[in-house]
Amino acid sequence: MTDRITLRVTRYRPESETEPTAQEYEIPLRKEWAILDGLNHIKDHLDGTLSYRWSCRMGVCGSCGMTVNGEPKLTCATFLEDYAPGPIRVEPLSNFPVVRDLVVDIGDFMRKLPQIKPWLIRSEQEPPAENEYPQLPAEREEYERFSMCINCMLCYAACPVYGLDQEFLGPAAIALAQRYNLDSRDQGASERMDVLSAAEGIWACTFVGECSAVCPKDVDPAGAIQRYKFTAAMESLKTLLLPRGAR
Repeated sequence: MTDRITLRVTRYRPESETEPTAQEYEIPLRKEWAILDGLNHIKDHLDGTLSYRWSCRMGVCGSCGMTVNGEPKLTCATFLEDYAPGPIRVEPLSNFPVVRDLVVDIGDFMRKLPQIKPWLIRSEQEPPAENEYPQLPAEREEYERFSMCINCMLCYAACPVYGLDQEFLGPAAIALAQRYNLDSRDQGASERMDVLSAAEGIWACTFVGECSAVCPKDVDPAGAIQRYKFTAAMESLKTLLLPRGAR
């Protein structure tokens, strides 16, 4: 096996280009190197003008999401050796405006996030006598999976619905809403319902499942969406069938 590999990196410099182009860089092929290490090698030794996001290098911050050979990946957890002999295409995440090179604008997600009120809501303002809300392990397990989201945006890049209609609330936002809806300490599910049950909320999802397939933390946003569809349907039935006082 050769000890070098080529990264074919998308470049876009808006001050001088109208369309993205591809540029090839030959880098060392080392067993322990992730694609992010390869990009850092380019930045440090070959081309200091290359722009991309990264932070923790540990699969926690979600900053380094990019498209690798057509698939949304965390580049800190995707290894060069798995793509040998190359070349490896490294492109920005799909479905987002490109700011520069591999950097995308996630402002749409950040604007939508507050709509689902991703915090604990209590209708009872006074804390309990012991100043805490006890929670059993089984109650924590109800929402734990959905709490693992790192906002890497891979699910949005993989979602064909979001690609066609960016009014769609999106997989990560809905999964995060479920994280709080299923928390035994939260009392805000009814406040989130109008947003989640809107046409651009859960009902826009066609259950392709790509969001869950690419999620690096196994959050299963597709499962969160389908679970909430059942909840919303049951609430609608209650509204139709039950007297107001019995809902």
